[in-house]
Amino acid sequence: MDNVSLDKGMRFMIEIQNLYKSYGNLEVLKDVSFSIPKGSYTTIIGHNGSGKSTMAKLIIGLLEAKKGKIQILGQELNEESVYELRSHIGIVFQNPDNQFIGSTVADDIAFGLENQGIPKMQGIIEDVAGRVGMTDFLSAEPTKLSGGQKQRVAIAGILAIEPDIIIFDESTSMLDPQGKASINAQIRKLHEEKNITILSITHDMEEVAQSENVIVLENGEIAMQGTPMDIFKQEDKLAKMQLDIPFGLKISKELKKRGIFKENVCRLDEVVEKLCRLK
Repeated sequence: MDNVSLDKGMRFMIEIQNLYKSYGNLEVLKDVSFSIPKGSYTTIIGHNGSGKSTMAKLIIGLLEAKKGKIQILGQELNEESVYELRSHIGIVFQNPDNQFIGSTVADDIAFGLENQGIPKMQGIIEDVAGRVGMTDFLSAEPTKLSGGQKQRVAIAGILAIEPDIIIFDESTSMLDPQGKASINAQIRKLHEEKNITILSITHDMEEVAQSENVIVLENGEIAMQGTPMDIFKQEDKLAKMQLDIPFGLKISKELKKRGIFKENVCRLDEVVEKLCRLK
């Protein structure tokens, strides 16, 4: 398919070193460095203007850094390598309408497969549509789907080509709570079952709670980095950045105050599970 091969012993899929990015005189990212472990689920959060979406665009080569280095699968991202490296990355944008190519859901899922010359497409299309709950919509026009359904189709299109890395760029920000919960469940299932490296730029603290690593950006710099609980313990610092903690953790903290829980948990499903065990 391309000249980049995945080193089985590779520790990091993405490495960012001393990255700077400016729009004119406005410095958007300032000396940012971090690494995304192979097979991990990492979220990047921050208030509007913190540099989150700019970071996603730099990683897939849609923007060029002012200074610094980006390595994907151990290879430096530059003009010569960008197209090869991009074939290893799938991205789901905030507005799925920007990604639709085909006249039907099936055509749209097939687009990436056709580009890569993958045969026996029908079986793959049916498989990925089933995984995201869109089997009954393969003949439907993408423009007539709901926001959540469109995002599922976008995810199906990415699943079909099986990239090593999937980036979600604010992919739930336009959805209602039910749609967000559905897409978050799909992302979590994808990570657990396929061991694909996931990087999600998000405002959704419920999604942050289900990730493994969190990077917090503030004014173009890394303000915090760690596990979800490491970050959520710094509630006052998050509040100053106009960031909240997830609803599940709020309930967990209240139950701990009342002596019902001995320790806090982040996710709402974990709260429900612990309560069920107490019965």
